[in-house]
Amino acid sequence: MKRIPLVILGAGSVGRALVRQLIDAAPEHGQRESLTFDIVAWCDRNGAVLDEAGIPAQTLVALDAAKASGTPLAETEWGSPQGDLRAVLDVAGVEGCIVVDVTASHKTASALELALERDYGLALANKVPLAGAQALFERLTAGRTRYESTVGSAVPVIETARALVRAADRVTRVQGALSGTLGFLCTGLETGRPFSQLVIDAMERGYTEPDPRIDLSGMDVARKALILARTLGRRLELDAVTVHSLVPAELNALPLADFLTQAATLDAEYRQRVAQVAAEGCVLRYVATLDDEGARVGLQAVPRDTALGQLRGNDNLVAFNTRYYPDEPLVLQGRGAGYDAAAAGVHADIVALGTTNRS
Repeated sequence: MKRIPLVILGAGSVGRALVRQLIDAAPEHGQRESLTFDIVAWCDRNGAVLDEAGIPAQTLVALDAAKASGTPLAETEWGSPQGDLRAVLDVAGVEGCIVVDVTASHKTASALELALERDYGLALANKVPLAGAQALFERLTAGRTRYESTVGSAVPVIETARALVRAADRVTRVQGALSGTLGFLCTGLETGRPFSQLVIDAMERGYTEPDPRIDLSGMDVARKALILARTLGRRLELDAVTVHSLVPAELNALPLADFLTQAATLDAEYRQRVAQVAAEGCVLRYVATLDDEGARVGLQAVPRDTALGQLRGNDNLVAFNTRYYPDEPLVLQGRGAGYDAAAAGVHADIVALGTTNRS
């Protein structure tokens, strides 16, 4: 049995879902891959729980419950304050370690680079470092790094892009609905539901960030488009991606509670746009496009009978037009919102790293 130590950065909804999945799947990983994953460190913003032998499952369950109730790790009986993630790696990092980043923070970058210096594996759901400077992206992806959940949640968008690159295919165009949250909004608008109600519904379902304007701004999709473009070999910075927000600037400046009240002022506009494109046989989708003209994300009218037009609910979809797929694109589709789906993508990356690191 091969033991793989894990350091998990992040104890939010995705991080807790990942820990639950790892606990539930432990017997299967042992039987199928002869692997045992031991979480030797679990960190949130200001605290950490460390155990070089592996944090026991019953403790992980208790920590999950504590975080769900709003208790920081440092305030649990097993935790302690920490302000330096690099120091956590000094304490918990051992040979064969995999560092898992399920935060949404730029502050993990230094610890991730240290992990690569030590030849640890990286499994990332955190888009922020990979959508930072091009040079940082290149450093972070130069080692044993997997980052499927940064773009497609559990849909294998990154692995497909890497396969196209390995085959020396030439990608001429990529179009994608890369936000399950915005997909939920767009298909909800088709049914006649008001924009403002759909935003609140998406929040209650856990599809959005705590402030849904992070999703509605389009920046999350822009980061995904940038990471995908870089994976395909394009050298771009984030400010080169054209982004169209679903929310006007004056509403972005409001406190969250006021925004949720004022969002109803957008209902009539979106109702009118839906009716207008429907008369032309189209539907609205929030689309990321990569082609010879660059990278852009925004609301588009797409024909109803296309793959994007037929997309429903919170599914993600990515269509690759390439030298080998010139007429009918290579299309990937699957669940694109929800903590479990994001955690499943990271989970799969951890196992892939573990199975390629046998000794």
